[in-house]
Amino acid sequence: MQIGNIRLENNIFLAPMAGITDKTFRIICKEMGAGLVFSEMVSSKGLYYGDKNTDELTSIDPRERPAALQIFGSDPNIMAEVVEKHINSRDDVDIVDINMGCPAPKIVKNGDGSALLKNPHLIRRILKEIIKVSKKPVTLKIRMGWNPDSINGLEVAKIAEEEGISALTIHGRTRNMFYSGDADWDFIKKVKQSITIPVIGNGDIFEPIDALKMLKYTGCDAVAIGRGAMGNPWIFKRIELLKEGKEDIEPTYEDRINMAIKHLNMVCNIKGEKTGVREMRKHMAWYLKGIRNSNIVKNRINTIVTRDEMEEVLQNYLLELNTIETK
Repeated sequence: MQIGNIRLENNIFLAPMAGITDKTFRIICKEMGAGLVFSEMVSSKGLYYGDKNTDELTSIDPRERPAALQIFGSDPNIMAEVVEKHINSRDDVDIVDINMGCPAPKIVKNGDGSALLKNPHLIRRILKEIIKVSKKPVTLKIRMGWNPDSINGLEVAKIAEEEGISALTIHGRTRNMFYSGDADWDFIKKVKQSITIPVIGNGDIFEPIDALKMLKYTGCDAVAIGRGAMGNPWIFKRIELLKEGKEDIEPTYEDRINMAIKHLNMVCNIKGEKTGVREMRKHMAWYLKGIRNSNIVKNRINTIVTRDEMEEVLQNYLLELNTIETK
């Protein structure tokens, strides 16, 4: 598959998720077979005003490329200037992605994210200004609309195509649904049938078979997996196995615990021990979900402040599980 001039190994992508798809997790998902990874969303105003924390979010490792840097905002001039002055010159950024789908109240109250779906005229201005200056392919992520009374994702998709967007990701929910209910794959199908640029389907891919079902049902060119990849980076490799007609292989509890340890060490090396250990608590909950006696271990992990102790708890847990298994 290709987006603009960027050739991708496959059409199974890691969707952007704030606080989750950091550099470490993107590298892991790339190693597990993701064809494209997206950064956490980055504030265009933060980049414009030189905020140090915002700038750190844009860091991309060679191991995760090709990678898309996702920005959000609602000021066409600021967003265009950020692309022109901060992103164009970066060799590590392959694709610029624009977020117009985030439903979070703190994003929406500033008129950013999915709030833009209420203003197609402003959407056109933003896309026009960015595409005018960008030296990289520009993609867009949207939802179906703001609420059931204003489902205008089709209109926005056509605006995106007219303005020269290289690909469109559509999440099959409205803003007011957040992540509840079922994603509307019929709407994704309708968008795919209405525009000629690549369409990336997003929403409710939790098992490898779901990706194949979405691709077949909607006809979309690719799928982006968000929550389904949390604690489950194997999903990308497993989908590829199914696409090749091979047998799906589920990760064992041993695979999951070993990956959790690898993730812990990587994030501590990249972000430092204090931040890394704190951030791993949520990932640990996802990695260990459903494993025997995992609640006791998760509660213990939530109190841990050092890398060595966290790893020790996981190694002991693995030993305990192996002992139970061999009895």
